[in-house]
Amino acid sequence: MELPPSLRHAVDRALDGIALSDLKRAADRLSQRYRAEVRDGHFHLSDDLAARAYLATRLPATFAAVRSSMEAVAEAFPDFAPVTALDVGAGPGTALWAASDCWASLDDALLIEGSPAIRAVGETLSQAAAPARIAWRAGDATGDLPGLEPRDLVTLAYVLDELAEPARDRLVDRLWSLTAGTLLIVEPGTPAGWARIIRARERLVAAGAHLVAPCVHSAACPLAAPDWCHFSRRVARSRLHRMAKGAEVPWEDEKFVYIAASRQPGIRRPDARIIAPPWSAGNGRIGFKLCGRDGTRTERILGKRDGAAFKAARRLDWGDGLSTPDQPES
Repeated sequence: MELPPSLRHAVDRALDGIALSDLKRAADRLSQRYRAEVRDGHFHLSDDLAARAYLATRLPATFAAVRSSMEAVAEAFPDFAPVTALDVGAGPGTALWAASDCWASLDDALLIEGSPAIRAVGETLSQAAAPARIAWRAGDATGDLPGLEPRDLVTLAYVLDELAEPARDRLVDRLWSLTAGTLLIVEPGTPAGWARIIRARERLVAAGAHLVAPCVHSAACPLAAPDWCHFSRRVARSRLHRMAKGAEVPWEDEKFVYIAASRQPGIRRPDARIIAPPWSAGNGRIGFKLCGRDGTRTERILGKRDGAAFKAARRLDWGDGLSTPDQPES
């Protein structure tokens, strides 16, 4: 996956003239903070150089994760056409760009971000974005987020990992109260990220939310440590991206986990979700690790004898829904 051309050009302009050595040092510090999940009361993106290092090294991957999650929402809920959006902990506006790329209906977006440095960068980037009305506001994700009205689409991407558990619970509850349509939460695809999503999922189910994706059921998650649910999207690296990271290959795989919940029923649920890379089972057969509508984790092997089911499954990948062709989705 690549950034939309208008965003890529805006990022190139934002990075023009920055010394590679400075960018690489800032990217290394940023990576260390993210990997360690540092919570020291300071913003990860605390200054202008850190914010621009994020554009070079993390924006493509976070965009890919959020956009992929939104694609799953759009497939499961084809009638969802958000006009208004709220993004909390917006960073440089990643979710705004992903949402406008996914839904042409989006027209009015409010982005809340506490870091002045990344907010300033995001405001500049968003001048090239599609929605007609885009507003930025300073705000603390751990606060009450006062004075807000419910919006069709509410997003929280790569934010829960920066908060203590009580603050996470309050934020999930507050964002659900501000959701008129669908709430999407995305986290790093680590065991810790999965645990945070599971806790958010439990709170949303208890609040009466309809799960959209990736879950095909509302029962307890059937996975148990050391296993965990997560997905992956391959991301194209620009030349500057590779240089800032000291990398040689022109791509990287971003692991992520997410939960989408809606106020609306009528979601199209596949029979199961593919929750690991499909594998070759020999003799032309394909194996799948699945989370099913009945709330169980299973494995299934399909071959030519399975006819239409096998033909459909050959086109599927990790994260896709799998349905038996003669059984319509409901």
